[in-house]
Formats: sequence, structure tokens, C-alpha cells
Amino acid sequence: MIVTFPDGTSREYEKGTRLIDVAKSLGQKLYKNALSASVNGKTADLGTPLEEDASVRFHTFADDEGRHALRHTASHIMAQAVKRLFPGTVLAIGPAIENGFYYDFDTDKRLSEEDFAAIEAEMDRIVKANLPLERFEMPRAEALEFVRGRGETYKVELIEDLPEEAAISFYRQGEFVDLCAGPHVPSTGKVRKIKLLSVAGAYWRGDEKNKMLQRIYGTAFERKSDLDDYLHRLEEAKKRDHRKLGRELDLFNLMDEGPGFPFFYPKGMIIKNTLIDFWREEHVRRGYEEIQTPVILSRDLWERSGHWGFYGQNMYTTRIDEQDFAIKPMNCAGGMLVYERRIHSYRDLPIRMGELGLVHRHELSGALHGLMRVRCFTQDDAHIFMTREQMIDEIMGVIDLTRYVYGIFGFRFHVELSTRPEKSMGSDEGWETATNALREALEKSGLPYKVNPGDGAFYGPKIDFHLEDSIGRTWQCGTIQLDFQMPERFELTYVGADGEKHRPVMIHRVIFGSIERFIGILTEHFAGAFPAWLAPVQVRVLTITDRCDARAMEIDERLKEAGLRSETDLRNEKIGFKIREAQGQRIPYMLVIGDKEVENGTVSVRSRSEGDLGAMAAEDFAGKLCEEIQTKKL
Repeated sequence: MIVTFPDGTSREYEKGTRLIDVAKSLGQKLYKNALSASVNGKTADLGTPLEEDASVRFHTFADDEGRHALRHTASHIMAQAVKRLFPGTVLAIGPAIENGFYYDFDTDKRLSEEDFAAIEAEMDRIVKANLPLERFEMPRAEALEFVRGRGETYKVELIEDLPEEAAISFYRQGEFVDLCAGPHVPSTGKVRKIKLLSVAGAYWRGDEKNKMLQRIYGTAFERKSDLDDYLHRLEEAKKRDHRKLGRELDLFNLMDEGPGFPFFYPKGMIIKNTLIDFWREEHVRRGYEEIQTPVILSRDLWERSGHWGFYGQNMYTTRIDEQDFAIKPMNCAGGMLVYERRIHSYRDLPIRMGELGLVHRHELSGALHGLMRVRCFTQDDAHIFMTREQMIDEIMGVIDLTRYVYGIFGFRFHVELSTRPEKSMGSDEGWETATNALREALEKSGLPYKVNPGDGAFYGPKIDFHLEDSIGRTWQCGTIQLDFQMPERFELTYVGADGEKHRPVMIHRVIFGSIERFIGILTEHFAGAFPAWLAPVQVRVLTITDRCDARAMEIDERLKEAGLRSETDLRNEKIGFKIREAQGQRIPYMLVIGDKEVENGTVSVRSRSEGDLGAMAAEDFAGKLCEEIQTKKL
């Protein structure tokens, strides 16, 4: 049989040759580092024998698939250790996730971080034993009998959900056996560096009506240096936690009285409104018109748009005058009504309609996380209606705007093209045309991207922008969705050059995504030290003695007249204390005024990031800061 590799080369092997042996034939380095493989695009264990011609790609820890296999195996190692230490524990699920893994346990033992040392020690023994992971399959009925005999009630439920004809796969390592589709690394010895991170409650299958299980999170790496670097970033992330900084800097908070519904305080509203002003300015410059649509709309509209059937479980509903209504989870349905209010000509297109729409989505309580996952947020939405001939240019225009906005904040980003999901509407032809248009626009824009199969919206494929923050974490924010379906469902038309009616194409897009979530990301990205143009307080005037109070208030007034967000600190405290407090509040500039400054008509300027900048005239400082704000300097 012939095996073809990613570089286009091919080799001949005997039928039945295992993937691990193919890797060995390609070199000792690959044999040592390979963790899993893809065979004709499908991931597989290295112990898998090849029976026919195939395209093969090997995965190391540098690849997403390799990291996934290693961390998936780490979750099995942890489950084996917990079962050894706490007999009677019943297993639920234990997947690999981004940057780590977890496993859900049903046990009488109240697990805590104090148990981590014992669990990690037992895991280390399993790793050193270098137990091979062996895959085997059973018919469904036999598999059910097998897991029932082991008391694994949650596995019974998982198997019962599988088709009658399905062959059920398991993995064995030593005495430990788990229901699993794989893939895994060849042996436990491959999982060299493991760290348990936290324990939390988790409802079985994410349903709050089910039993609460105990979930242990962990991570795994090949090298200690990589693990140490990751743990350092976790510590840094704790310091930057936007929930903590939001309270400390008096910006925003989440309260028990409104779970998932953020409270913004005056300083937080300054940040929010500054972002909105920036958004409006850029959208006017690029030919967008702003609209506003109602928060509550009728069930008939949501059925027409498809949301009631495809997204209904995430919508809040109510009854008004004996009719069903829903609080909008998205802005697009209202945008359809705005478009169809009058007849449009091809000369009117493209029509770019922006909306800062307040939307509500029902999220499970366990999924809520500060501003990052809320139930109520402001989408910086826009809907573009255009001809098919205008699609590529309009998509490229949105890409250009997105690049510009992220550049203002110093974000790097990567791009994914998400294709048709299993639950979707529309024809194959329409989806293919839309997907190809997004692909062409990306390539013309010179943006590298990777394909994310099956992760599109239910009405169309999309481009997703993933931001990388200052400590290397990624956040999905912007999206460009190309939609042939909703104009069809709403029977939208425009009059073409031929005098006939034609169907427009539509783009749904956001840049910030959710303004609230973007503020959470910015808070962590800047560790609360926002650039001056975005900072709630841009300058604080500090006095050394009360003899300087009148001069300080005069300068404060001048700064405010110049449009700067200024405040004074006239308290009878030592100047060092006042500076430290201003630094703790992440205020970009401090102006210190003592007797010398009053006499000379100057201010002593101190920068949050650069320290003492020396003396200058208050007017010169104001001009310098205004220029910094105008250019949105980082």
C-alpha cells in the first residue's frame, strides 16, 4: 500500500503496518515526538494499523491535535489516580479542553485542592509505569453490560444515547478502563508534566436539573519549562482578572440580584461611552448609518427569521396582549424590517446599517463569567445589504475596518473560516457560494486563515477574528457572517438595472462583538492601566501643601476646559501616599504642585509608565496629553 505525506512524498508499506512504525521509518526524532496522527483527515492513535492507501500526517505537541491527544490521556491518568485513591468513585466525562483537561467525578469524598498533592503523586506513579493505552471495541449490548458491571452509571447513559448498531470503543491502561472515542498517546509515559489547577461543581450534562458532580481541572505539557511558563501566565491572569479590577477601580460589577446582568458604574460608563464614540466616528467615516430596533419583538417575527426554531432555547420570552413575544437575542430580525420599509434600487446598494443593540440570551448559570459570558450585552452590530457583485468588496471593507480597530488597541489576531454546521438552513449551493466568497475576500486581503469545519451560524458561514492579549490568551470577538437565507425568508428585494426585482445578499458583522465583553478583555489586556484616551480619569492634580490648593483647582479647571478628564487630590496626606494611590488607580498622569511649582507657574509631571517627566507649563502638558488622546497612543 502507498502512504502519502503532507510534503507530497509517498512511501510503500506492507498492509497492517502501524502508524507508529510508519513514523519510525521517517526518522528517530518523529518517532520520539509523535503523539497521534491523521489518516485521510481523521485523527487516530499511533497504534492504528493501515490497511489501504492513505494520506497520513503526524501530530506532535506543537500541533493542536497532538496537544489534545496528550491532554486527553492526562484526563484518563487523573481518573485512574482518583479511582485508586477514592474507591467507589463513579466516572462521568473527561475531555481535553483548550490549554488543559478536566474530569467530572461522582464521589462521596469532598474533593478540594488539598487533595491535589496526593492525586498528582499517584498520577506520577502511573506516568512512570509507562502503561500502554490499548483500544478495544464491543457491540453496544455487550458494552452496556460491561459498564453496568463496573457500576459506571453515567457511562451507561452515554452508551444508551448511541445508535443500536454502533461499535463502542474503550481504552485500557493497567487496571483502568474508560469508555472513550480517543485518540490517545501510545502510553502514559508520554505525559511528562502534569499540574492540577482547580476543582469546581458541574451539573451532569450541563443541566441544573441533574446531579452536581465534582470537576477537577488540570493541564499537561511535554516540558517543565513550558508548564512553568503557563503557570506564570495563569498567575498573571489572576492579577489581571477583570472582575477583581472592575471592583477595585470602581468600573463595573456583577451582583447576586442580577446574575449575568452587568452593573456599570460612572467610571465604567466613561470607558463604554468612549468606545461607542470611537465606534460611531469610524462607522460614519466608512458610510454606515445608525439605526435602533426594539428590544422586544413578536414570536411571528422570530419564526420568520428562523431564530424561534434554531435558537429558541437561548431566548427569553413573554406574553403581551395574549400574544407571544421574545426579547431579542440578536439584532438582525429588526434590521430586516428596517430594510423592507421601502423599495430599494440597485443604486442604493450597498446599504450599511449599524446598530448598538441591547440583546439578551439565556445562559446557564454555570457558564456565566464576569463580563466574558453574560445574559445581557450590547452588540456593535451592522447589517450590510448588497448585490452579489458587491460581496467581495464589502467583505474586504469589513476586514479592513476590523484590522484598523484591533490595531488601535495593539491586538494581534488570527482568523478562522467557519463552515456549515449540522443544524442549519438553506441550500448546499447557497452555502458553497457564500463560503467561497468569504474565502476569496480573505485571500485578496492577504489574511492567513484556517478552516473551522461546522462552526458557522445556522444561516451562513462566517469569518471569526481571535484576538491575542498581552499574556498570550486568545478571545473570539469580531465576526463576518455572509447570509443568503434571511433575505430569502423575509423576501427582501431591490430593483435592478433591468427593472426587475432581485434578492440582496446580507452581511452580519460585529467588531467588538459585545461591548461589555470587549471591556472585560481590555481590562485584562491592559491590567486596568488603560491608554490615556480610554482611561476614566486621565490626570490627577496632587498638592504637597494646602497652600497649593487654589492653584491646583485652577489647573484642574483649565484641563477640564481642554476636554480632559481631570480630578484633584487636596487631602492632607503625604505626597508619596497620594502618588501611590493614583498609581494604584492606574491614572495615566499625575501633576504634582508644591510651593516651587506655584512660584514658577509650572507643574511637575509624573507618568504612570515612565515616572518623573520633570516640570512644564500646564498648557504645554495639556497640549501633549490632547495630542496623545487624539492619536490614541498606546
